Amino acid sequence: MTIEAATWMYVAIEKTGPSEQIVGQTDTEHDISFIPAFLSKEDAQQAMFHLHLEKKRKYEVQAIIYEDLARHAVDGGFLIFVLDADGNVVERLPAPLKPG
Repeated sequence: MTIEAATWMYVAIEKTGPSEQIVGQTDTEHDISFIPAFLSKEDAQQAMFHLHLEKKRKYEVQAIIYEDLARHAVDGGFLIFVLDADGNVVERLPAPLKPG
């Protein structure tokens, strides 16, 4: 599947009171920070069990357009990895250049 600017993706969101934050992960072996993204809500919900999430925090899956997700990733210094339901990397999306 080709992921374009208007492609809907699914991400884990950490809910902290009234605010929400996209969940990022760190591959310590390769020193890479990334946002796990999914092509279906079902895959995202299944993969939540494979993500490193803090206990006692609330998380939910939400849809986001790739263009917006990419903006968040660049602003936070993250790459975007598309994962499958088992938490395996399917595709590493190229990081868009930060405008400047």
